[in-house]
Parts: sequence; C-alpha cells; structure tokens
Amino acid sequence: MLSLRLWSVRHARRLQRAYAALGPIVPLLAPVARAAGWQRTAAWLRPMERAAKGLLFDCRMCGECVLSATGMACPMNCAKSMRNGPCGGVRADGHCEVQPALPCAWVQATEGARRIAGDQGDIGAPLLPALDQRARGSSSWVALLQGRPAPTLQPLQPRQTDAAEQGPLERACNSGRFVVTVEVAPPDSADPGALLRRAALFEGLVDAINITDGAGGNCHMSSVAASAILAAHGHVPVYQVACRDRNRIAIQGDILGAAALGVRNLLCLTGDDVSQGDHPQAKPVFDLDAVSLLHVASSMCHSGVYASGRKLELAPQLFLGASVNPFVPPYVERIANLEKKILAGARFIQTQFCFDLAMFEDFMREVRRRQLHRRAHIIVGVGTLGSARALAWMAAHVPGVHVPATLLARIEAAADQQAQATRCCIETIQALSAIEGVAGVHVMGHRNENVLAEIIAECDLRSRQRLQGAAI
Repeated sequence: MLSLRLWSVRHARRLQRAYAALGPIVPLLAPVARAAGWQRTAAWLRPMERAAKGLLFDCRMCGECVLSATGMACPMNCAKSMRNGPCGGVRADGHCEVQPALPCAWVQATEGARRIAGDQGDIGAPLLPALDQRARGSSSWVALLQGRPAPTLQPLQPRQTDAAEQGPLERACNSGRFVVTVEVAPPDSADPGALLRRAALFEGLVDAINITDGAGGNCHMSSVAASAILAAHGHVPVYQVACRDRNRIAIQGDILGAAALGVRNLLCLTGDDVSQGDHPQAKPVFDLDAVSLLHVASSMCHSGVYASGRKLELAPQLFLGASVNPFVPPYVERIANLEKKILAGARFIQTQFCFDLAMFEDFMREVRRRQLHRRAHIIVGVGTLGSARALAWMAAHVPGVHVPATLLARIEAAADQQAQATRCCIETIQALSAIEGVAGVHVMGHRNENVLAEIIAECDLRSRQRLQGAAI
C-alpha cells in the first residue's frame, strides 16, 4: 500500500490532470444520480470510491476529500489527523514523529504539490477546517455530484485594537524593541507556590512567560490553571493550547475560561503525540490542528462566535500566536505552513530551538521575501542544556529538535560544558538580534530557570531595538 501511495505522489501531476479532465463530465452525471436517488447513488459509488482511492491513496473515507489540494497524498494518513500540516516533529529523514518507519504524510503531500505546481512558482494549499466527523465513511464523489466541494476556511481580518485594548505582550511586540519571552513548565503539584517561585526569577527580565500544555505528552498542572495563577499575581502568561488532549468543545470552553481569569495571550499548537510522554497508553484526540484552532480562536475573538456559529455574549480579547519549525523537513515549504497560520489569525510566531543560524537565516530570507515578518512578530526559540550529552539526547529523542554536530563538538571539548553551552546560547541571541525580521527571542530550558534568567540578564535583551520595519 505504501508503494502505491508513493507512486501517486510521484505521478501527482498526471493524476491532477486526470481529475481536471473529469471535471466537465460531473455536471452531466448529476441529473442521472439525482433521478436514481442520492441514497441509491451513494450505495453504488461508495464501494467503488473506497476501493479505487484506497488502493491509490490509502484513502480513509473522511467524506471531505482534498487530494487535489494536498499533492495527491491523503492527509488522513497523518498520525495526528492534521488537515493543515506538517507538524513540527517531522524527523530529519522526513519520517513521521509518531510512526518512525513511515514517511510523513505531509512531506509526501508537499512533494506531490511541488510536482503539480511544476515551474509555476510557489506551492500552496487552502486553509482547511477541522473534519466534520459526521461525514466519515460517506462518499466525496456523491458530494461532488451534488455540487458540494470540500469546505475551506476564509482568511480572517483581525479586528484592529488600539493600545488601550492591547495586553502587555502585544504592546511590547508593537513597540519596536526586542521582545523576550521565557518558557516555564507547570509544576507536578497542587501548590501554586512552586510555579510562582520559578516565575519570580524573571520579574523585570521578560515580557511574558509561556506555560506549556503537557509538553512531550507528559502530565503537569493544566496550562489554563497555571496561566490564570500567574495572571492573578501580576505576571503576563502565554497560555499554550495543544490539540492533542481536547476536542473543539473543551478547547473553546477553556479559552473563554482563560480570558475570564485575565489571560491575554494564546499560543496554538498541534501538540506532541502521547507516545512520547509518560502516558503512552492514553488516547490522543487531535480533533483540531494548530491552523484550525487558530481560526476557531480568531473567530471567537474577532467575530464573537463559536465554531458552531453560535454567538458569544462577550468576545475574549486575546493576542493569538502559533509555532513554526524551520529546522525539519519539508524545509522550504515551512514558509507555506507559516503563511497559513498567519492567514488563520496568528499575530506572533514562536520557533523551535534555534541551534543552526545558517538554516534560520535561509528561512528568514524567504520570510522577508514574502513580507511575513510585517504580518506577524517572529520570536525565535533559543536555549541551553547543561552538557553536550544532554543536547545530543534531546536532538535524538525530542521530535523537531536539530542540533548541528559542530555545536555538539564545541561544547563537548570544553572544560566546563555548562558554561560553554551558556556562552553558545548568548552568542546565538546576539546573532539573532541582528537579523532583520526577528522581533525577539523565546528562551527555553527544562527546569533550568536560574541559568535562563542569567542569560537574559547578561544579554540585556529588553533594551535592544529590533531590526524590523513596522509590523501589524
């Protein structure tokens, strides 16, 4: 089956032409299908569609086929059910984070889309909503005969806010100076004091504190509760939401709850798979992906409606963000995924750990070419661990992290590896601050808050002006 899926991607352009050739025939068949009755037509077509598309594309009969928009690679083969992939955990060999023996469905989709586009320029795909679960098992051929194309999302125009309505992080991003955020994992405790003591290390040093949401598939205090605790004590939290654990109903309820408790910033993530964490026996949800979550949150904030279309009594005011990983395949096409997130409502972007400046500079050249840095604030992930061994372990076991061999060798050769790793992080921050389009840095290091605070203080980050034109 895999070999046929790969064949379909290699011949995506021919298959696309075949689909296009059949287009004029569909309206001619519609009256026949209508006369026979849609239920009877579906009974005839469903087995044929399942067999043909199952053979060529390993079709999962989602009922909302988008093969022509995803390079003839079925996105439902994604282990996270992503409709707007790829995720940030693609392995260096282009294989799936969850199923390492299989190529990433979205790497295949990107290859197929590139073949379809040929020399016509940039590849792209429409914004796709979360799957309508009621359509599973139904025939998309029948939907086509009925004139019902697969649904797409319309890019959202965010409501313009003045400075008085903006939260502290949004104002900082719009101020023109270098922004700094830091990541803190919630505690494994019902005592809020543990979280507050760690957050206190960054008073006066950062613009916001990111609270992770079950990072790595591991259980901690909920991100929404930890964010609310920080907000109640005068900190500026960024509430991270991963799609892995909750469906769209629960996520929207949590977003409203967070806003009601004083949280002003939301980072939308697809999330790591449960197989990576301490509850591998848990059932992953992935009802939404990061793009569809952004669109849902943006609709709540700017249109005042739930995903169902039902009106909110009072819309939340949230500064919406997303993540991007320039350091894993498919490299160039990460820009298209970034643009999707911006179109879906992201106004700030945080990247995965940046240990490879050359790769990041290539990414930023394309960001600037498309003027994406003027539509969202790019905040680059940086950080450090205590030794070359710890960094090597993270590169090998944490999906989406890339650490160059030269950096590992430099740290390994040092008499004081922790000091050398810290020095490398400081040098990276200094280099990033000179790259046009970089709005700031997001400093990370698991349970390493003291060192992170020292790095931020030494770099004097909040006094820097960023090299960037006016952004939204």
